[in-house]
Amino acid sequence: MVQSQLALESVPAIVAAGDGKASKAVCGESKVYLEVAGQPMVARVVAALQQVPEVSEVWVVGNAERLEATLSAESLQRKLTKPLVVVPQYRNLLENAWQTYRRMLPGAGVAGRDPANDAEADLRVLYLSADLPLLVPQEISAFIRTAAEADCDYGLGLSTEASMTPFYPRAGRPGIQMAYFNTAEDRLRQNNLHLVRPARLGRRQSVEDMYEHRYQKQLGQVIGLAWRILVNKGGGPSIVFYYGFMQLALLCDRVGLRSLADVIRRAVPLARIERACSRLLDANFRLIVTGMGGCAIDIDNENDLDVTREQFETWRMELENQAERLYGPPPLAAKATDVALQVLAPGPLAGAVPPPEESVS
Repeated sequence: MVQSQLALESVPAIVAAGDGKASKAVCGESKVYLEVAGQPMVARVVAALQQVPEVSEVWVVGNAERLEATLSAESLQRKLTKPLVVVPQYRNLLENAWQTYRRMLPGAGVAGRDPANDAEADLRVLYLSADLPLLVPQEISAFIRTAAEADCDYGLGLSTEASMTPFYPRAGRPGIQMAYFNTAEDRLRQNNLHLVRPARLGRRQSVEDMYEHRYQKQLGQVIGLAWRILVNKGGGPSIVFYYGFMQLALLCDRVGLRSLADVIRRAVPLARIERACSRLLDANFRLIVTGMGGCAIDIDNENDLDVTREQFETWRMELENQAERLYGPPPLAAKATDVALQVLAPGPLAGAVPPPEESVS
């Protein structure tokens, strides 16, 4: 379904909707199926991607039976302008990402295949999570364009603190309090957008490690990730040093020592983080800072869900207005086509995350 050579502005999107060990249930439910404003979050993400000109097709990986039932809704089917494929989930996040990529290559079939040449190995894929109720098409477009211009193997999206303040609690209005990466340039929040050349990542397992230890409010998670970085053959003391300074600045922020946090974070410029992560992943890693925060609002607990449901219409209107100011009006919705939801059969676990030199001839 994917052409062997894609223009930079046209990339397939893989939506992570799995419910494996790295996912976090909310209200006892896989959060991607929870409704916000009457629509399951995974359906809302799929619908938004239909309006992103840079996205060529949409693949959703997770519980195939539940996804088929959710994404077959007539209200969503009427909006489809791009191929939509459901892929049964594998054992973990990394396998979901890698095996879906292998199955989207031309002629891959049920078993999938590794990229056959440099052109296929250079294929970029947009990865994003399925619990993003406030994403808008212009934000995704801007991220894809900026990350493609950076010409990196892995572009990780970040939102500025200023773009997140509209979601804070205010007098008479509930909100969500954010945690940030404290860097020399700004306080930045990961926005759940990733533009990746999967075959060019030399150490893909590092992505899984960082994701599983992403909840940095718990000391055990902090120590666990630091240890994994230290013992990883691509890590080392310098990476742990920068990571430690970021955590120390975050701690100072939480206890109200903002001025001290500002002093500490000066030791962690973005360029150093990029170099450290490039070594850790054995790939060209870049941080892509955007001017919007809609994709940085994911749902990790019941309070966030309740507040998002209550404030959804207000926040959605504010984001749409902001997106139009920054990037212009949203693209005109393409005319719905006869595209039908496709559900793939379970495939064997093959080509299990080899390094690039083994997967590219």
